[in-house]
Amino acid sequence: MLARWQRRLAVRQLKDPAYRRLFEETSDDMISLACNTTSLDVAEAELLTIGAVRLSGNRIVTSEALDLLVKPGRPLTRERVGAHGLRPRDLSDGLDAEEAVRRLLDFIGGRPVLGYYLEFDIAVLDKYLRPLLGIGLPNRQIEISGRYYDYKLRQQPNSRVDLHLAALIDDLGVPALPRHDALNKAITAAMLYLALKRRGFG
Repeated sequence: MLARWQRRLAVRQLKDPAYRRLFEETSDDMISLACNTTSLDVAEAELLTIGAVRLSGNRIVTSEALDLLVKPGRPLTRERVGAHGLRPRDLSDGLDAEEAVRRLLDFIGGRPVLGYYLEFDIAVLDKYLRPLLGIGLPNRQIEISGRYYDYKLRQQPNSRVDLHLAALIDDLGVPALPRHDALNKAITAAMLYLALKRRGFG
């Protein structure tokens, strides 16, 4: 979470005052977020899909979800098609990245954002946000793998913690959804968060 002085600076750097609402955390709701990208290298990665779903209290509100296809600026490589299952023709009707990111911002508003290895997704999103807004995403961020790590160390101090997604799903008893889909990844992260919350780590 941004320190108070960092938030003040970010507000001053904000290019579009319409997005001041990103700084206004006004409810207990959260947004679970996941992205698919062309690369696992932040410097090279372009957005391909964005999935997001709202959490309200202890409910995952799947009727309020975002599932966006994004048209990349460069052709997909064969290697990346294998990783996420998306083909160039799947993305031919995708949104321009700027439009997709603006829709995401409107969906998030001032709510905190959570995810599994969220730092990577935010770093990629920030590449698009900074030219638009002058700042990266200022919302409070909740990292599922970090919460799980704390949970496991409380159970077994000094133990090795397996942070692979499959290990979290199995250990916390969460249904396994198809993982190449960004919205399914966001829903999975939301279920993991609620499972940890029930164990006192929300």
